[in-house]
Amino acid sequence: MRHLIVRHTPQQNGVAEQMNRTIMEKVRCMLSNANLPKLFWAEAACTAYFLTNRSPSVAIEKKTPQEVWSGNPANYSDLKIFGCPAYAHVDNGKLEPRSIKCVFLGYKAGVKGNEDSEKWMFAMQKEMESLHKNKTWDLVKLPKGVDFTDVFSLVVKHSSIRALLGIVAMHDLELEQLDSPRQWYKRFDSFMTSHDFKRSSFDSCVYFKKNSDGSFVYLLLYVDDMLIAAKDKREIRKVKAQLSEEFEMKDLGPAKKILGMEILRDRKVSKLYLSQKGYIEKVLCKFNMQSAKPVSTPLAAHFRLSSALSPQSDDEIEYMSHVPYSSVVGSLMYAMVCSRPDLSYAVSAFGRTENGVIGYVDADFAGDLDKRRSLTGYVFTVRGCAISWKATLQTTVALSTTEAEYMAIIEACKKAIWLKGLFSELNEDLQISTVFCDSQSAIFLTKDQMFHERTKCIDVWYHFVHDIIAHGDIVVSKISTHENPADMMTKSLPITNFEHCLDLVGVHY
Repeated sequence: MRHLIVRHTPQQNGVAEQMNRTIMEKVRCMLSNANLPKLFWAEAACTAYFLTNRSPSVAIEKKTPQEVWSGNPANYSDLKIFGCPAYAHVDNGKLEPRSIKCVFLGYKAGVKGNEDSEKWMFAMQKEMESLHKNKTWDLVKLPKGVDFTDVFSLVVKHSSIRALLGIVAMHDLELEQLDSPRQWYKRFDSFMTSHDFKRSSFDSCVYFKKNSDGSFVYLLLYVDDMLIAAKDKREIRKVKAQLSEEFEMKDLGPAKKILGMEILRDRKVSKLYLSQKGYIEKVLCKFNMQSAKPVSTPLAAHFRLSSALSPQSDDEIEYMSHVPYSSVVGSLMYAMVCSRPDLSYAVSAFGRTENGVIGYVDADFAGDLDKRRSLTGYVFTVRGCAISWKATLQTTVALSTTEAEYMAIIEACKKAIWLKGLFSELNEDLQISTVFCDSQSAIFLTKDQMFHERTKCIDVWYHFVHDIIAHGDIVVSKISTHENPADMMTKSLPITNFEHCLDLVGVHY
C-alpha cells in the first residue's frame, strides 16, 4: 500500500527514517571499530548500504535486495572488514615495493573486487612458465629438519656499473640492455664461460671476452637485468643471439635505465650521465615533500646529530612512532649509494687530464658524538669522474687525529686496489693509483711504522698499507684541505666549499 506524506517532510516517512537510523548506527560502529576519523562517514555509509543490499530480509521472503533486483544471488566471497589493511598494486620500478599499504574503505561500483588478483595470477603464471622454461631449479625433497627462508641472487656492485659506464664513455662503446627471467646463477655462469667469457675475480657479476681483433665485449648481470657493451654492435647482436638460444630474453635496445638510475648519453661530446631524478621525485611525493623548498647543501655546517636528540619522554616516543624516519633514511641511502652526493653525475671521456685511479680520503676525528668513533670518507675518480665513494664510521676508536686519518687511508687503499684490479681485467691498464690525503702526519706514518708511540694501539692489520706503498702499487700524497673533495664526505660544509668539492669530482647540477 502506498503512503502519502507532505512535501519536504521526510520525517513522516517512517520506513525511510528507520532505514536512515539503521544505516547511521552502522556508520558509527564501523568508524569506531576501524578507528577512522569522521571525514570517512560517506565511505562508511556506502559500505553499509552495500551490505544491507546483500543481507536477507523478512519483507522479501528472506531473500536479499540484490537478488530480487538482479535475479542473481549475492556473492560474499569478496567481502572484507571495513577499515582493515589493504594493499594496492603499483609499478614504480624493479627495486621499488610492488604494493602500498592502504585502508579498506568499501566497494567501488562497477568494479570487481578480484580484478587485481586476476592480474597478479596472470603475472605469476607467466613468471612460472619462464622459470620452468629456463630450468631455473630442480625440485627435490626438503631435507629433514631444514627449512629455507632466504632467496640468494648475486648482484653487480654499483662501483662496477659506474666503472663500465666510464669505459663506455671513454671509448665511445655501444651499450645495450636485456631483460630476462631470473636465471639460476650456476647455469648462467656455465653458459657464459662455455662461450669464452671470463668472470671477473673482483665482481662475480661482471663478464668480459677478448675477441681475435683485440676488442672486448663486457656484460654486467643484476638479477634479471643485463648490460652489454662493445665497440661493434654486431658483437652485441651476436651475444644476444647466443643468450636467446639458451634463455628467454627480452631485448630492450639501447640501455636507458639500470637499478632505477636513468642512463643518458651525449655521444657528440663523449659524455654519459646517470640520473636519479625520477627516483628522488617519487621519494619526495611519498613523504609529501614535493613542495619543499630546495637547499644548496645537504646539511648546514653547524648541524651535528647524537643520541641525545632522540625522543626521551613517552609523548616524544609516541609522536616519533608515527614519523617514517627509518623509511626516509632508507630511501636517501639508496640515492647516496647510486649517485651521492647529488642527483646526477657525469662520466666524461674528456674530463680532467688525470690518468689512473685517483682517490681522495679524509677523516673526521671522533665525529660520532655518542661512541666517539671517527668517520672515514673517500671518493675515487677516473679522468676526473666520480666512480666510487663511501662514508662510514670506523670500526675501532682512534686515539688521535693521525690514527683516524691513517685508518681512513687504509680503507681507501683497499678500494684503490680493488678498482685497479677490476679495470685491469676489463683491459684498462691504468697508471699507479694515487690516494690524496690532507694529513701530513698520517702520510708519514704510512712510510715509517715506527713514526710515533701513539700508533701502538692501532691493530697490526692496519699496517699492511706500508707494504703496499713500499711495493709501489699505490702512492699516498699530500693535498690541501681546500682541494680535497673527500672533505664533503665527513662533515657539513658551507655552500661555496661544498660546490667546489662537487666540481672536483665531476658532479654537476
